[in-house]
Amino acid sequence: MDEEYFYVKSFEEDFVLKTIKGKKKVNFQSVDNIIRTKTIKPNTKSFGKEARLACSVLHKNYLKTYRPQGLIFKAKQMPDVVFPFDLVLLTNAKKLVVQYYRIQGNLHEYYGHDLIGGFEKFVFKDFNKMVKKFPTSGDVWGEIKKFRAKAGFGALSEQKRKLIEYCEAVFHRSVKIEPVAIYGYRKIARDVAKKHGLPHFRTAKEFYENFKK
Repeated sequence: MDEEYFYVKSFEEDFVLKTIKGKKKVNFQSVDNIIRTKTIKPNTKSFGKEARLACSVLHKNYLKTYRPQGLIFKAKQMPDVVFPFDLVLLTNAKKLVVQYYRIQGNLHEYYGHDLIGGFEKFVFKDFNKMVKKFPTSGDVWGEIKKFRAKAGFGALSEQKRKLIEYCEAVFHRSVKIEPVAIYGYRKIARDVAKKHGLPHFRTAKEFYENFKK
């Protein structure tokens, strides 16, 4: 990348990353361990792909996050690939779910879908190339709607636009990081930030806007 970027790793409300073992969701790595070791390990296994660490890149036109709390960090290691939206949009899932709580009880089924043939057109080697092709999240909306329709899937409702409001930067190996800040509305986010001496922001957008001042 030509400039310094900040990454976001979102967490569930307990600030512990999860993974799937069999049909069960289990704890994988806590934010305390990540900050202490300055390492995030790949925790997601889905859609027939190898284990990966899925993050987002903060950019003036990509300021939303998968979940409302998490860790903002920097890394010298570059993502292996970048998608302009949530990877689930490229799968053959007939019913796409925006709200995570609706699928957390059957993640093994939801994440068991396969990628649609031709998905590679939305795969980018780095964020710069992605943002040149799709400067804003709105620029990709029409393209993904046409892609899914051509593959025989139903039209995407406006509600599903939430799945394109953040990009997905994927690492296939553990990532050495520099923790920068914690974001989140809940008290636990403020407590985590205080415990580790990190700045706290209500949202990743608020962090970005303060950083750019």
